[in-house]
Amino acid sequence: MKQVELDKLDRRILDALQQDGRISNQLLAEQVGLSPAACWRRVRALEEAGVITGYTAKLCPEAMGQGLCVLVNLSLQRHTIDSTAEIEREVSSYPEVLQCFAVTGNADFVLRVVVPDMASYDRFLNEKIFTLKGIAQVNSNFALREIKNTLTLPVS
Repeated sequence: MKQVELDKLDRRILDALQQDGRISNQLLAEQVGLSPAACWRRVRALEEAGVITGYTAKLCPEAMGQGLCVLVNLSLQRHTIDSTAEIEREVSSYPEVLQCFAVTGNADFVLRVVVPDMASYDRFLNEKIFTLKGIAQVNSNFALREIKNTLTLPVS
């Protein structure tokens, strides 16, 4: 995707929306110093350009009964386009997998997995990860505590 040129007002809008995605257009316009119509047009343009990709609610994993966070490193036996694409499709379909990255280094993929408890993680491994064709190695790193978890991008 091509990088979009953002001016100072666009960046102020994006910063405000990242802090509160439910902010009214009226209040957003006041915060950034635009008329509501001009603000709405800019937000719409940012959405259409693909800068703003959606709006969501942040949920507390513990309150939702999903308190165990595991960073899973997957290494492949072989690297072919078809086998890699199949693993990407399968892993992307698992609701327990919140993030999946293709990486370099000691693994081929890193997954961020959230489950209720260790028994659930054991089932996840046995029923899903270990059934994937072409996986050579799985390493699990259990998060002891969360230091930082944000989706907020620096916009300045």
